[in-house]
Formats: sequence, C-alpha cells, structure tokens
Amino acid sequence: RAHYVNVNAKLRPKLRDTRHTRRNLLSVMAAPIEKSHGPGYKTPLDAMKNGPQETIVYCTAIYTGTGINKPDYLATIDVDSKSDTYCEVIHRTELAVGDECHHFGWDACSSCFHNPKARRRHLIMPCMGSGNVYVLSTEDLRAPKIVKQLDGQEIRERFDLSFPHTSHCLADGTVMISYMGNGASQGRGDYLLLDSKKDFGYADNPIYSADKKGTRYGYDFWYQPRLNVMISTEWGNPSAFSKGFDPSLIESSYGSRLYVWDWEKHTVIQEIELGAAGLIPLEIRFHHKPDSPHGYVAAALSSAMIHFYLDDATKKWKADSVIQVEGVDLNGWALPTCPGLITDFLISMDDKYLYFANWLHGDVRQYDISDPFKPVLKGQVFLGGVYQEGSAFSPSKDSVRRPKNPSPKGVKIQGGPQMIQLSLDGKRLYVTNSLYSPWDTQFYPEMLQKGSQMVRMICDIEKGGMKLDETFVVDFGKEPNGPALAHEMRYPGGDCTSDIWI
Repeated sequence: RAHYVNVNAKLRPKLRDTRHTRRNLLSVMAAPIEKSHGPGYKTPLDAMKNGPQETIVYCTAIYTGTGINKPDYLATIDVDSKSDTYCEVIHRTELAVGDECHHFGWDACSSCFHNPKARRRHLIMPCMGSGNVYVLSTEDLRAPKIVKQLDGQEIRERFDLSFPHTSHCLADGTVMISYMGNGASQGRGDYLLLDSKKDFGYADNPIYSADKKGTRYGYDFWYQPRLNVMISTEWGNPSAFSKGFDPSLIESSYGSRLYVWDWEKHTVIQEIELGAAGLIPLEIRFHHKPDSPHGYVAAALSSAMIHFYLDDATKKWKADSVIQVEGVDLNGWALPTCPGLITDFLISMDDKYLYFANWLHGDVRQYDISDPFKPVLKGQVFLGGVYQEGSAFSPSKDSVRRPKNPSPKGVKIQGGPQMIQLSLDGKRLYVTNSLYSPWDTQFYPEMLQKGSQMVRMICDIEKGGMKLDETFVVDFGKEPNGPALAHEMRYPGGDCTSDIWI
C-alpha cells in the first residue's frame, strides 16, 4: 500500500492507459529499488561522519613458514561488543598450504561511487608465497567463500611476474595488483590488471606498465586520478627478502626509490632517490582528499616518515623526511643500533591524523598532520617490541626506558605492532603483529609457537592521544589448527587504506 501511494508520478499515466494496470502496478511494486550511486561514500568526510561502525573485521591468518602444515586462511572476526561471539573468529575461509596470504583488497570501492551498477562484493587476495590470486565472494558477509583462483605458476609463465602484494580497485571495474618479482623471483615492479566485468579474468591489456618492464623493485602504490598521478614504492629483490633480513644485502638488494607515474599513459615520469634517509620505502598513502598533492611513505629500515608533494614552482614531485625515529643501542643486538622499522601506517579520513607502527621498537604513534610539513606527536603506546621488559636485548643507555608489555584480558602480546586499520570515524585503531613469516621467524621466533594477536586502541580525535582498549583482544594462539600469524585487516564497508576517491 505504501508503495502504491509513492509510485513515481511519471509512471501513473502509463499505468492508467494500459489494459493491464493492476498487473503492471504490481510489477512496479515488486521491482527492486535502483541505487542512485555505487559502493562506498561520496567523499572521505561522508565516510567518516555517516559510515557505520564496524561489526566485522576480515584478517589474513598465516601458517606458511610456521611449521604447521595447514592452509592459510581469511578469518572473519566479530567486533560487535553486543554480540555473543565478540572478539572471536566466527569463520575461516581456507586457502592453500604455502600461500603466505598477505595484503588484499576489494573489487570496488568509493572510486566507483559514480556508478550505480557497481557493487562491493568480492575480496581480491594475492598470495606472496604461491603467487595465487583468490577471488572471495562476500555475499554472506560473515562467511566469505572462494569463487575463483588464478594460478600463480601460470602468472609466472605467462606474464613473468611473481610475489604479488597490493590490490586496489579502479573506477572502471578493473582490479590492479602490484608485483615485486619476475618469473625467476628476481626484482621487477609491475602491475597485473583483472577485469571484474569478465569474471575477474585478465584485462585486455593485462600489464599496466607501457614498456612491460616495470621498475627495479616493487611493493605498494596509491593513485590520485585528479592529478593524473600514481606513486609506487619498492621493498627489494624477492630472492633476498624472502629469506629473512640480511644487512649485508642492503646496498645490492633493497630499495630506496619512489616512482612517479603518468596515471593515464602508464609510464614512469620521475624517479625520486631517497638515499640513506629512505631505505626500504614500503607503504604509501596520498591524502584522502582527491585533489590533494600531499602524501606520505614509510621508509622502514631508515625508520623515517617521508612527506611527498607536488612543488608548485617546478611542477616536480619532491620528498622530505618529516619524522625520524631514532635507533636504540641494544646489548646483544646484531646491528650497531636497532631501528624502529616502520612497517605500516595510515591516514584518517579527514586527513588530520597519521598513525604508524614501529615493529621492532614496539610502539604505535599518532601524529597531527594538519600541517603536512610539520607533523606533531600526539599519542604513543607500546605493544611489545624487541627490548620490552624481560627481553634478552636491553638498552645500552640508562636513559632509554624498557617498555612494559600490556596483557589485555590476560593475553600476552607477542612480537611488535605491525599492521594497523582505523575505523571510519577515526576512533578505533586495530593492530596485528605479524609482518612476514621469514622475518617473524628471525626477529620474533616465540610468536610462531604462541601465535599473534589483534588488539585495539581508543583514539581521541578532538585533542589527540590514544590508549589501549583493555577489553579487546583476539588471540590467534588459540586457533583450532594451532597458533597462527595475523596480518592485514579489512571491513565489509571499506576502510581508509582501501578506499580511493576520484
């Protein structure tokens, strides 16, 4: 009855003129209401103000390299405090043994907001170990299932690509996956394109780089279409980093460059050599504001946050270190100093706060970046690390305090903080602690026996600052098949490290 009253006025004359008015009216009433927009949100601030609070978190969980001969999997975690299964893994989507599932993304995000036919329905999960790429349907949000697999060996042989890393959806229905190696597992930074309109088969032109050669190394990327630019980073040679970290290979096998691409022409137009200040540039983020020429990249080994921007005078991109995490001298440590090792960072939807994790030092930091050239430290919380109380490595200087490792709900946190994910409203920051199984084995071997954890920070978005939520912990040491390693996280409704606006 309510539908009858609200039938569009333009349809009423047509309905009256037909001999089958009642039948047509019932058809109109039963027809699904067309969406006026695609997935995601119109603007980043719309996502922050009107996005729902997360009730589910998807998180990759790894057995590869742990000695447990079981498949890696995607864990569905209940984070609804009103639920009977709060802080529990409620579903496990198993992949294959040896996949080393790492980062993953969506088939559509806010870049497709303009397209009312687009839907955020599938997770695209590339795996570093096997090279396999999985497509998971989230029709049942609590129980994703695999609907397609692209074989990693076929991709090696057909496209000369291995070690996939980052997956981003594009506005035209394409999914773009970054690669770090060639078919022989040597360095090659390039991108494979999948077409969601073709059941996630290879795109007509499946390699993004125009010269089909890519860059020296690869890792992460972020695009800003209004500026016709993409900037990518580089980890290093897979034949080196896949065996753990060897300091003697820093000069020969690890990266220190940013690559600036012409987004439309698929060509590198500028290389930025960061030098010693920017060794191993990993994660990269532009501001969420789609016409902003500012962003950051985390240089892991140099433990520096690099601010990049488009210089108005020269029309060239520049990059400067704006945050430096000083190394700590440790008794018994193999290197002269222990770097913080910034392994992940993100920017809040309003571009006000930047958060990053120091995997070795063990702290998570919050900075106010209202002035992108001058970040201001607002919060810092320690969650483990290599020189925490009770560790075999003690600071050489008395002035360096050994942090106490908290135990939310009685669960000891293993390793150090690694991957982070922020709620849309900016008030909750989720943290996991596995980096990559060969590096976990080297730096935090106990985590392989006891498993990793997911914890949560409560963030003050008005004055700044954050604290550990002592009521929240997901312990992957208690998984049915044995202790697992937890890595990247996503929400069903998108998040600040997967959604891009055009």
